[in-house]
Amino acid sequence: MNDHIRPALVTLGLMVGLTGLAYPLAITGLGQALMPAQANASLITREDQIVGSALVGQAFATPGYLHPRPSAVDYDAAAAGASNLGPTSAPMLADQTARASAYAAENDTDRVPVDAVTTSASGLDPHVSPENAAAQAGRIAEARGVPVAEVRALIDAQTQAPWLGLFGEPRVNVLLVNLALDAALPQGTTGPATEG
Repeated sequence: MNDHIRPALVTLGLMVGLTGLAYPLAITGLGQALMPAQANASLITREDQIVGSALVGQAFATPGYLHPRPSAVDYDAAAAGASNLGPTSAPMLADQTARASAYAAENDTDRVPVDAVTTSASGLDPHVSPENAAAQAGRIAEARGVPVAEVRALIDAQTQAPWLGLFGEPRVNVLLVNLALDAALPQGTTGPATEG
């Protein structure tokens, strides 16, 4: 019996040490050495204070800021997920209709991008489409008292192309645009650090 138990325990100990300690420590060390920002959640700081992550959406509701996609979890990272309502769900269709009306009125537009009324799978998508961001430029410019062209230029500067020109869609990071707006076109004391 000892002939079978001892090798099994030694193998178990080696595998726990290898896969439970050595491998995670090696990968963590490599991540910290090669990509420290990404390994530490892509946190964004302003005046030595963390204001958010480039990877996690947060709420912005005041007129002078770019607004994110709707969130089924109210931007709560602990509860990340979708609503799980189907495409023919009456409550979901009612929510989308209400969001479309509110978006059109708020941004004075007849064209409502789909990402302005639908939630993402995680509920924490940090990006909006370039069309969504461009439709909000007029409202942002009016709230900040600047020409629309200046707001559009900031949005264009923050628009990210598909990775390698092939993978994904063009997108605009909401937090990065709002920080750029505060830096280039300040409007007062409230900002992304106090907004979301």
